[in-house]
Amino acid sequence: MSRDLRNQVFPCHLGIIMDGNGRWAQQRGLPRIAGHQEGVQTVKRTVEDCAEIGVKILTLYAFSTENWRRPKMEVDFLMRLAEEYIMRELPDLQRNGVRLQLMGRREKLPSSLLGVLDNVALQTKENSRLILNLAFNYGGRAEIVDAMKAIIMDQRKGNLVVSEIDENIFSHYLYCSNVPDVDLIVRTGGEWRLSNFLLWRAANAVFWSMPVLWPDFRKEHLQEAIGIYAKQIRNYNDGA
Repeated sequence: MSRDLRNQVFPCHLGIIMDGNGRWAQQRGLPRIAGHQEGVQTVKRTVEDCAEIGVKILTLYAFSTENWRRPKMEVDFLMRLAEEYIMRELPDLQRNGVRLQLMGRREKLPSSLLGVLDNVALQTKENSRLILNLAFNYGGRAEIVDAMKAIIMDQRKGNLVVSEIDENIFSHYLYCSNVPDVDLIVRTGGEWRLSNFLLWRAANAVFWSMPVLWPDFRKEHLQEAIGIYAKQIRNYNDGA
């Protein structure tokens, strides 16, 4: 671990909005898919870096419910890329003690991708060094709507009393209910928007945007973001 992080306040749950693949490719005169391919390499590095420095939960915003509006050729490529990455990375996930979880709607996802996701999730479920939530076909509003639908179904079955519903009970109906609120959200690419990411869990999160494009994101950028988080937490605890 880097010396300057030894006494740092760490976020337990880190969320990353991985933005900038397309712009990275455009700047180099390459097709957008080249940016996505390079972005996958950044995912690999970042998962390993988070496991190394002590982050316990990492949620990566990989494909939003709004991304279906992209050209079909690009969407199909992203589905294949995700499937190939997950299959290829299983040995490294096991070696690094990473547990993979799908955070998002299963509907509309290719059956082959779901099969790979389910298989890797099953094989890594006992790993405890780092939980990796792949927010794929994910939307913060969709997550809340789906939670409400599940609550209504349980109420109709007599398993839930409406008057007893509180924030804690509601959170158990979210995707990956074993995951606590996010502490730090990092967005690459320079935009200052949440873009429908972890809306319920982001109530008390520190948000930090950096201009670096996702394929160029490195360990020093991760350390910078954690430093910003630590400063914000210290200021809050000191009453600043």
